Amino acid sequence: QVQLVESGGGLVQAGSSLRLSCAASGRTFSRYAMGWFRQAPGKEREFVATINWNGDSTHYTEAVKGRFTISRDNAKNTVYLQMNSLKPEDTAVYYCAAAPFFARNYTLVGAWSYWGKGTLVTVSS
Repeated sequence: QVQLVESGGGLVQAGSSLRLSCAASGRTFSRYAMGWFRQAPGKEREFVATINWNGDSTHYTEAVKGRFTISRDNAKNTVYLQMNSLKPEDTAVYYCAAAPFFARNYTLVGAWSYWGKGTLVTVSS
């Protein structure tokens, strides 16, 4: 069992930066693939970024490439999402997700086993 708690969300202006954190419980965190998803009001939850167990493989949705960076610190059981050059369309609740292996269909919600409760990011224009 893995429990995930996100933090770091807030209200910022367009062009600003935020760093989200996801603290995970469990001794097997370092073996898990981790991901970030987001859900805007009235929209479905969508994939943002993922990182494999040791951090040497990452993937991003096209909309955030070059602006967002996912990273992890296995010693701290934490995964991060550094978000730069934020845009109003980045406004959403951001969710952390974990899976015991790196699935090929990592962009799908169903590929992930554990979820946090989310943290709200609001970007004003």
